[in-house]
Amino acid sequence: MKTISYSSDNVGIIASALCMIHCIGTPFLFIAKACTTTCCSEAPLWWQIIDYFFLIISFLAIYFVTQKTSLTWIKIVFWSSWIILLLTILNHTFQTFEIPKNFIYLPASTIIILHFYNLKFCKCSEDSCCVN
Repeated sequence: MKTISYSSDNVGIIASALCMIHCIGTPFLFIAKACTTTCCSEAPLWWQIIDYFFLIISFLAIYFVTQKTSLTWIKIVFWSSWIILLLTILNHTFQTFEIPKNFIYLPASTIIILHFYNLKFCKCSEDSCCVN
């Protein structure tokens, strides 16, 4: 019987991919809703909460990944991307600054790419992982 490995990178890739699908699907969902009703063009609260759910999952995945890698640049780019993603989601919620709605795909894509890179090139066989 084959077991499934639930590494932090795998969880991060899945969570980031689902987050991207959620972000891509939002405009289509609300365009269809706008065609059927004329009120409430804003996203419902439960839909906005999904953003924060994915943010928490990505935080945990990045936290555990960065605990196991010794590559400083990966840690910096992971956390920088996550902070940018957090600020983008907070800005989307509170509409503090005018930034393009598609900007959210940049940090989300960066996180996905970093998880793939870490999964492929930073495999641990001992206590020291991804040593320079």
